[in-house]
Amino acid sequence: MPIQLNEKSGGPILVIHVSGKLLKEDYAHFVPEFERLVRQHGKLRLLFDMTGLHGWEAGAAWEDLKFGVKHFADIERLAMVGEKKWQQAMATLCKPFTQAAVRYFDYTDAAGARKRLDEA
Repeated sequence: MPIQLNEKSGGPILVIHVSGKLLKEDYAHFVPEFERLVRQHGKLRLLFDMTGLHGWEAGAAWEDLKFGVKHFADIERLAMVGEKKWQQAMATLCKPFTQAAVRYFDYTDAAGARKRLDEA
């Protein structure tokens, strides 16, 4: 499965690794887990690691848009890690769909992304 959820101890940080091609069905797993964590912790800090991601199918893109609208205010910080220019552009494109402070990190600086989320 291309989505892995890891709840970090010591704070509401959710780490999501995606790879391959995202499918609509992937959101059926991700969204309930995300919503459970929001109910449990409130706003989350999210590390979205896109290293190895090749894109979305159309149904997954629609699910992503619906997710962004529904959870506009549920993410405090969003660190996006990737390896391609189009992934970097996604960080800019997602800003209107969230209240989160969004920042892109090259995969060579994944530690910097984690540090950013740990900051008070």
